[in-house]
Amino acid sequence: MIKFTEDHEWLKIEGDVATVGITEHAAEQLGDLVFVELPEPGARLDKGGTAATVESVKAASDVYCPLAGEIIEVNQAIVDDPSLVNSDPAGAGWFFKLKLDDATSASELMDETAYQAMIG
Repeated sequence: MIKFTEDHEWLKIEGDVATVGITEHAAEQLGDLVFVELPEPGARLDKGGTAATVESVKAASDVYCPLAGEIIEVNQAIVDDPSLVNSDPAGAGWFFKLKLDDATSASELMDETAYQAMIG
């Protein structure tokens, strides 16, 4: 199941684990990324809390935690090469994996149709 937030994050949810990244729309708006800072594995984050920071040639921006949970893995590849987020935001450019406190809370988020309508 893929869900989206109003802050332009996507979540691919498998059981009680969500892989989280930023949408293609967000990556285009930011421009070429030059720096990514990720959370520490084991960190507990609340929904809406700052999870990561990205910097582009245009600006710095926060990436928010879409649902409450614990960071169980981060994508070191995007720290080493931030351009992966621009070239493949919904694939190799993922940010972190989150063990959800409550997987049913994902029902509050948008599906792709609703997200496309929001940015349209």
